[in-house]
Amino acid sequence: MNENLGKKTLRRSDRHRMLTGVCGGIGEYVGIDANLVRLAFAVFTLLGGSGVLLYVIAWLVMPEASGTSVLEHLIRNFQGKKSSY
Repeated sequence: MNENLGKKTLRRSDRHRMLTGVCGGIGEYVGIDANLVRLAFAVFTLLGGSGVLLYVIAWLVMPEASGTSVLEHLIRNFQGKKSSY
């Protein structure tokens, strides 16, 4: 029996991507439209700039829908290991 059946994982989206897929991935995970997530990031950006910082952190930490995260790729390269990125 498949143990991953029904488990949701937070990953960057391939389908709902405008820049890096962060908002699309969050939207898919939470079950809301990705445009609402984009709007929330825009509001956070206008109210002090934290939206940009949160977006960059999410981009670094969230893995691709079919791969690894950017941060994981950077760490593997720093360690001299091959990465599938």
